[in-house]
Amino acid sequence: MNTPHVEWIWLDERESVGLTELSRVCGMSAQELNELVDYGALSPIVSDQPERLFNAEVVIPLRAAGRMRTDYDLDLFTVVLLMDSLTRISTLERRVRTLEATVGHIHD
Repeated sequence: MNTPHVEWIWLDERESVGLTELSRVCGMSAQELNELVDYGALSPIVSDQPERLFNAEVVIPLRAAGRMRTDYDLDLFTVVLLMDSLTRISTLERRVRTLEATVGHIHD
């Protein structure tokens, strides 16, 4: 019997993550991540740190896009398109959860 591989991510989206750590957790090189910045798919946080910092909310969609890139042998430009779509989906899901929580409290 095979046990399914499950990955849990406990992440505070208000935190920041450095380029090196983002590269490690997303399976993309620092050069690829810098290209995503050049394409406008990633926006670093302006800071006085020597290493680029990013909002931690990019980790989940970037990991998903990175997995799809590997699974389907996609080019980096396609990852840009995936990141845009996955980020929009994530934002909409967060809004739905917020609305459901609000409506749930009204009807209780």
